[in-house]
Amino acid sequence: QVQLVESGGGLVQAGGSLRLSCAASGRTFSSYAMGWFRQAPEKEREFAAGVSGNGGTTYYLDSVKGRFTISRDNAKNTVYLQMNNLKPEDTAVYYCAQSAAVWTPTNSKTYPYWGQGTQVTVSS
Repeated sequence: QVQLVESGGGLVQAGGSLRLSCAASGRTFSSYAMGWFRQAPEKEREFAAGVSGNGGTTYYLDSVKGRFTISRDNAKNTVYLQMNNLKPEDTAVYYCAQSAAVWTPTNSKTYPYWGQGTQVTVSS
């Protein structure tokens, strides 16, 4: 049974930083890509960042490029999202997701497994 457990969310002032973590279990972690999605109130869930199984390729939403960094530690079965220079528009519930064998980074339908989400709130 696949489990994804996020941590690290919270309240931060604009310009601040947070690091989200997602611990995975249940499948061979390094065999699958990982992604971070987010959902703001009354908005659709959107892709934020993705990383390939070996960590060599990363993908980002344009609005977070240069501010967010996704990384993974396959020895610890954990993926991270370092978020710097946070803005109020980054406020959302952030979800960690693990991909299927065939994967399109920005397509949520190619991620069959999801965490419970962690709230990130950025005050102005």
